[in-house]
Amino acid sequence: MRVGLYPGTFDPVTNGHLDIIGRAVKLVDKLVIGVAINIGKGPLFSLEERVEILERETAHLKKIAEIEVRPFDSLLMHFARDVNAQMIVRGLRAVADFEYEFQMTAMNQQLDREIETVFLMADPRHQAIASRLVKEIATLGGDIGKFVPPGVAQQLLAKVGKG
Repeated sequence: MRVGLYPGTFDPVTNGHLDIIGRAVKLVDKLVIGVAINIGKGPLFSLEERVEILERETAHLKKIAEIEVRPFDSLLMHFARDVNAQMIVRGLRAVADFEYEFQMTAMNQQLDREIETVFLMADPRHQAIASRLVKEIATLGGDIGKFVPPGVAQQLLAKVGKG
């Protein structure tokens, strides 16, 4: 069974994340979406909310591949081994992403050469989307409808007191 791992904070999950997930499920038999606890980033949504949102927003993809949404707070490569992933899926939006991901991949390969990293280029419609910018736009009363699914938009606007 080919198992892929798509890790992230997903605070909130965006259309860009969902595009990568939708394409990644076509490459594996099972996709584990690893929701990083990442307290250092000061997430707006709780871990439980992020897991629930991802489960809801990816439910329709379960007919393509098995999907499991799991929180994690360990080293990514340890988590990848724990879920028997053969590959880590990462999305690339811009050159800045590439530089960061290049360094992370090199470090991860030093930790476990058996787990590959697969990069999927962001769809041009989603290249500018970043969770932190979506939160900022929502906080300032802007329209986030192009960046996140309707249910996520509703929850985010409620969180920032605009809904």
